[in-house]
Amino acid sequence: MAATIEYKCPCCGGNVEYNSAQGTMQCPFCDTIFDVAALMDKDEELSQAKPDQMEWQQTPEATFDAGSMNGMNVFTCKSCGGELMTDANTAATKCPFCGNPIMLSGRLSGALKPDLVIPFKVSKQEAKDKLKSFISKKKLVPKSFSSDAHLDEIKGVYVPFWLFDADAEADINYLATRTRSWSDRTYRYTETQHYRLIRAGSVGFAHVPVDGSKLMADDMMESIEPFDFSDAKPFQTAYLSGYLADKYDVDKETSKARANERIKRTTESVFANTTGGFVTVSPESSTVYLSNTVVKYALYPVWVLTSTYEGKQYQFAMNGQTGKFVGNLPMDNKAKWKWQLIYTAICAGCAWAALYLLGLFANL
Repeated sequence: MAATIEYKCPCCGGNVEYNSAQGTMQCPFCDTIFDVAALMDKDEELSQAKPDQMEWQQTPEATFDAGSMNGMNVFTCKSCGGELMTDANTAATKCPFCGNPIMLSGRLSGALKPDLVIPFKVSKQEAKDKLKSFISKKKLVPKSFSSDAHLDEIKGVYVPFWLFDADAEADINYLATRTRSWSDRTYRYTETQHYRLIRAGSVGFAHVPVDGSKLMADDMMESIEPFDFSDAKPFQTAYLSGYLADKYDVDKETSKARANERIKRTTESVFANTTGGFVTVSPESSTVYLSNTVVKYALYPVWVLTSTYEGKQYQFAMNGQTGKFVGNLPMDNKAKWKWQLIYTAICAGCAWAALYLLGLFANL
């Protein structure tokens, strides 16, 4: 069982959190600021932490179903003594009783320790404001959905990603055509010339991200790209303070298929851009070879809002570094019919006006 780790302020004893706006650790109680590097000792403590050995044998009279706890763990908050339950992939969370940030040691150590982390830049308030502004511009979204009661559920999550570096060499052949037309007094002629295009070359890829969490939809995570890798830092648990974090549950080997798909698709797109000047171009064969491959493990910042509205679940994801977001929205059926009627009325009015003008011209 992993132990809990909290960063305590040496001045007042409060729990220190990572300040995304300043890029420092800050105590929310006395406003004392600490450099992230000053908390390196906590990472050493994390790697050396040992779990308690306090197991109880199940008595015959007990009716507790141990199978229902598969993959779950119970931890004790060091600040208030409250117990919190997490699944096997949670690496950082908040106490549900006192709200203090908690890191679970052992969840991100050894082979599970990320190589890199991109810290949050967009604060929770900024994320809420961006979402609220976006939703307010959508005329068909129910007004009650944009209430603070829903937006307060937004959570900052460090999502696990596998990053793939590679050089892709490709041999791609295309079938292409060019046409020219002319005519005389009797016939119109069309000449079609057929070509076989041969392309070969290489494309370099760096930090191709593949979502390592089963809970996050791959298409949604890819939609909030790109992340600016220049902000990546060597991993320290201090960056997780005040946020949620998961360790990967999709391993590197499984993620390679997704990385290969993305690399191959991009390589083919780059090569296709070299085939201009033809009327039609269709790929005949495509072979991609990878070399100089390197895989890294990183945590990327994502703001997640999952909300249930009238029995249906809606989810947003926002890039915690750039503010780019995607998601699905509920629709107000009354507003939908209202705008459809308005649109129909406008179209009908334009059509009537056009017919009226045509009638005037016809009478001239």
